[in-house]
Amino acid sequence: MKHESLIVWANGKFIPEEEATVSIFDDGFTRGDAVFDAARTFNGKPFQVAEHLERFFASCEVLNLKPSLSHEGLLRVAQDLVERNRPLLGRYEDFWIDFRVTRGSRRMSYSTDPATLVICDPIPFAGRAKVYRDGITLVTPSIRRTPPWAVSPRIKSHNYLNFVLADQEVKQNNPEAWPLLLDERGNLAEGSNSNIFLVRGKELLTPREQFVLPGISRNTVMGFGEKLGLTVKEMDLDLRDLYLADEAFLTSTSLCVCGVTSVNGKKLRQGAFGPVTTKLLTAYNSLVGMDIRQQYLAHLK
Repeated sequence: MKHESLIVWANGKFIPEEEATVSIFDDGFTRGDAVFDAARTFNGKPFQVAEHLERFFASCEVLNLKPSLSHEGLLRVAQDLVERNRPLLGRYEDFWIDFRVTRGSRRMSYSTDPATLVICDPIPFAGRAKVYRDGITLVTPSIRRTPPWAVSPRIKSHNYLNFVLADQEVKQNNPEAWPLLLDERGNLAEGSNSNIFLVRGKELLTPREQFVLPGISRNTVMGFGEKLGLTVKEMDLDLRDLYLADEAFLTSTSLCVCGVTSVNGKKLRQGAFGPVTTKLLTAYNSLVGMDIRQQYLAHLK
């Protein structure tokens, strides 16, 4: 990434990122009362932004938050913002496109309107490149995913404390491991910013939407699975199901599809990039017009 300042869109203006501010009394900062969503680019071009905005506005509606622009308005801003920042991208680099809206400040004499932000954020390929070579090591922490009767996991809010605590716990024992949270019943839920899939024969299995954030990449992969002739099921899955799976992989906006090599020290039967995982990744490559795995591997030191 070139060192020139990135441009962001904040409350109606395109400005250098270091000039963007939110009040220290904003409820998004003091109480986590804010929502966000993040699309990404491939080869510097926005991808599935409309789908991410649909989920973003659904989260806003549930929390009664009001972005300053409509779906169409934010889509145009995102496209413009990427064009302004695209010259800063180097080879094999891309952006997240973050959409954020906060409650604003309700403090007497410091009242502010909700803040609406759109940000281009470089995807940290170098820090994750090894998982596309070796696969992801998963560990289940003691921290459980927030249950739907408390706060719906389908709201993509700024409150990420259960993931933060889970990640800290896992990395204290293995800095290379990624957390996979269980729900309160002991079933598989999701990773930090990622959904989990299991391959069992010709079945593609994933936890039910009620208990996880319904990822955009998750939905894309489920469609690929059906086209490949797999039986795609949303169902309750526990650690036994995962230990006995032929393959497992995570999906997310930045990872797309990345295979899992082991869970709690137990290696999976087909390794990190088994035949089904590889076919799904190939389908993703065709959709976005680039080699996703190679983009990560190019950043290996």
